[in-house]
Amino acid sequence: MTGPSYSVAEIAARFGLETRGDAATRISSVATLARAGAGQLAFLANPRYRSQLADSAAAAVVMRAADAEGHAGTALVAADPYVAFAKIAALFDPPPPLQPGVHASAVVDASARIDPQAQVGPFTSIGERSRIAAGAVIGPGCVIGDDCVVGEGCVLVARVTLVRRVRLGQRVLVHPGAVLGADGFGLAMDAGRWIKVPQQGGVVVGDDCEIGANTTIDRGAIEDTVLGEDVRLDNQIQIGHNVRIGAHTAMAGCAAVAGSATIGSYCLVGGAAGILGHLEVCDRVMITAMSLVTSSIHEPGEYSSGTPLMPNREWRRNAARFRQLDTLARRVNAQGKPARDKED
Repeated sequence: MTGPSYSVAEIAARFGLETRGDAATRISSVATLARAGAGQLAFLANPRYRSQLADSAAAAVVMRAADAEGHAGTALVAADPYVAFAKIAALFDPPPPLQPGVHASAVVDASARIDPQAQVGPFTSIGERSRIAAGAVIGPGCVIGDDCVVGEGCVLVARVTLVRRVRLGQRVLVHPGAVLGADGFGLAMDAGRWIKVPQQGGVVVGDDCEIGANTTIDRGAIEDTVLGEDVRLDNQIQIGHNVRIGAHTAMAGCAAVAGSATIGSYCLVGGAAGILGHLEVCDRVMITAMSLVTSSIHEPGEYSSGTPLMPNREWRRNAARFRQLDTLARRVNAQGKPARDKED
């Protein structure tokens, strides 16, 4: 089946870009600078790939005005080529058409409410008092427990579990295997044995969020676990109970946030980073990969922790010296102190 095709002029008009070269050139797909060929659009955003431009066979390239100077081929000029390319690429990856209705194999509680314009796929289960809004897509094998809300235009791709008391805003995308609303890790020690603390809260997810495959978001112990609008979570992330994440924050794969931590808006959290419980991270903080946040952050900026990679033999020597740092510091401090008068 032939996919969509657009002229460079049509793309420029749709996204407010400037055209240089042959505006009639047809684009049918996207590719990288190095691999693009006839009918394909590429982009140049990183100066490191500037050398690939001259040899690229791309039909057109999205780039900044400075990079377009002297370029012999067709260009679409954008202030931010990567953002422009992302918008253009979406033209060639349209979502499948909505197929309203409930599959015959789905199990839906009599008290649940499903809008006639929602799509409920095969082998799904929808619990008591849950609501599915218009335009929502519930993919195959999903389990939606009691008292959940799936807002307009949400997509649960496949095998997504909303355990209970989970409320999704509009246009939330949840990838396969994600679990929202499971019990938080609440325990109390009583006479040498753990007893479970009931988890009475829920999970609230704002509009336009994306939740990656096999990511888990625990429901709150008393209050809700909350994600603001446009929060983006990668795969295999753990969000503990009562965590609050501000709008437009993005977290890379395998990051973990312990219970009752608060993360501000427009934060970036690198892969496998960890944030301890009950801490606060202000707006516009970048935490680099593999970092561990052990105290609250009150000033915007970039933060890192951990030991950089090095040859194993060198690392072993440094690790041995690390154990001696306290003794060495005490000696240095002692040598720096003025001698006391003997009469003191």
